[in-house]
Amino acid sequence: MPVITAPVDSLSHLDIADSEALFPIREVSRLTGVNPVTLRAWERRYGLIQPMRTESGHRLYSKTDIETVNRILDWIERGVAVSKVGKILARDAQQAEAIRAERDTIEEGEWSRWRVLLMQSVSAFDDRQLERLYGQIVASYPPSVAFQNVLMPLWGELGRHQGRFGQASEWLFFDAFMRAHTLLRLQLATVSAAPRVLLAAMPGECHTLELLVAALLLSREDLAVKVLGMGQPFDELTLVCEKFRPQALVVFSNHSHKYELVGRLNRLAQTLDCPLFIAGAASDLAEEDLAGSAVGCLGSEGRLMQRRLQQFLSGSLDT
Repeated sequence: MPVITAPVDSLSHLDIADSEALFPIREVSRLTGVNPVTLRAWERRYGLIQPMRTESGHRLYSKTDIETVNRILDWIERGVAVSKVGKILARDAQQAEAIRAERDTIEEGEWSRWRVLLMQSVSAFDDRQLERLYGQIVASYPPSVAFQNVLMPLWGELGRHQGRFGQASEWLFFDAFMRAHTLLRLQLATVSAAPRVLLAAMPGECHTLELLVAALLLSREDLAVKVLGMGQPFDELTLVCEKFRPQALVVFSNHSHKYELVGRLNRLAQTLDCPLFIAGAASDLAEEDLAGSAVGCLGSEGRLMQRRLQQFLSGSLDT
């Protein structure tokens, strides 16, 4: 069985999803023309850049760090003393953060307005209006945004608040609508993709819609995601993989992390001839316990799940 191993010189305080874009100091020196001695001085004396460190102390620079180095050079070439560049960079960072905050506020306002309109259609059981709104939303945003910031939050809210008479029916109405449309989008998204990844739910730990949405967010033009039926016995996943021969198996769970989950996943990984991954909320909570094991953690955010899966399968990312 394939084993996903951690690098001997693993990174400290680094999100694993970002490790693909890290450069040693000699490469940064080559790219920017700044010698390593100067790069270290800018870090130690002025705090202008803060590279990541491996456990053995080697510096690793991100693409953002390299951009910062180039900005420092630009200000120095304009005649600004290196000791004063830090204040300029901090000011620029504050302005950029203000712009990002304003953008996030605008986007959240837009998403909230869409949810209000959707809720009105659901409350009226107006499937035609719901269809129109859904079409506008999926045409306006990428799937990760449309589903994770607009559609699924409303679905979750309807599921949590069922105290009023009729609210359970509203949730069922919206759930049925979303399952049908998500399944259709998933089929269209993977119709021509050859390699396959199997996606299975931990028994009793997610709804059908959550599993379908996860499959849609994981799928790519060159990679089809095959969803196994709800209720798929966990102990029979090895048998299923022997028949399908997938590129990978992804187990999905949106429940809080349970200690026995780690043991069950590790035992399953020992029986498979393909990589094993965990996705969903349980992945975030189990990541530390699964570090260095034969089980890869994909996380719970759509774009992160897809990126990590791609990196794992291409061999550019370890647990």
